[in-house]
Amino acid sequence: MQNEMTGGTGRRGIDVAADGTAKRRALSKADVLKVFWKWDFASHANYNYERMQASGVLFSMTHIIDRLYPNDRQAKIDFMKRHMQFYNTEPHYGGIVNGLALAMEEERANDPAVTGEAISAIKTGLMGPMAGVGDTLWQGTLQPILLAIGISLASASGSPAGALFFAVAMFAIQTAIGYFFFMTGYRQGKGGVEKLLGGGQMRRLISAASIMGAVVLGALAASYVTASSGFVIQVGEAQLALQADILDKLLKGVIPLAITLGTWYLLKVRKMKSTRVMVALVVVGAVLGATGLLGGIIS
Repeated sequence: MQNEMTGGTGRRGIDVAADGTAKRRALSKADVLKVFWKWDFASHANYNYERMQASGVLFSMTHIIDRLYPNDRQAKIDFMKRHMQFYNTEPHYGGIVNGLALAMEEERANDPAVTGEAISAIKTGLMGPMAGVGDTLWQGTLQPILLAIGISLASASGSPAGALFFAVAMFAIQTAIGYFFFMTGYRQGKGGVEKLLGGGQMRRLISAASIMGAVVLGALAASYVTASSGFVIQVGEAQLALQADILDKLLKGVIPLAITLGTWYLLKVRKMKSTRVMVALVVVGAVLGATGLLGGIIS
């Protein structure tokens, strides 16, 4: 009679072929792709502040549990507990961690020397660094660039083309990035992830992308934050325009720049809520407009 806990082999996770040799349990390409697509679309399923993305991780791999541990009930329980532990990363760049965890689970099903603790440790150790990489490159750079292009298209023609461009481009780029990093983690393993994080190429890429993002956001602020001063100083019979004669000669667009940087300061440095910042902008704008410092003329 076969032992349910060991699959009749005495070694958990290893099947024995008819000739007595160990039969490797391997995931098919379809299995791996299914894990990727489930993670890509449901990484934030049941997202909560206790376990963050843990439900999404486990959901993405539910279909491989029986394939890896067909006769080992306890291994299935341990698998589910392991991947319901706290997990939080940027889902596309951080997919490299999920791919690596999947490869380790496949290896663990064939080699008990790969421990569940090692898989959990890898996930815990890499989710933070990859979240930093992903947030910098995606939320801090690529997403604002796509948004700027979409806003430009919508503003120029008044058509929904800008919104459509943003939605389609964001989905396509996110999916391509997620697929690349997930498959890199699965195929290259721990060494590939360490090489990616430790190499100078990633740091240079992040630096270049950050600079590019800053340039695009600066251009966006100059184009879409419109504010000017109509204040005029009367000097005898001459008039000195604050905007044209003083501010524009110092720095073109200095008022929109000041508003943008001031808003950033309140949100990021002072940690003010966005609603309070919006109210403050309305109040300050109304006062400056009434006094003529913005948009009016005082002689």
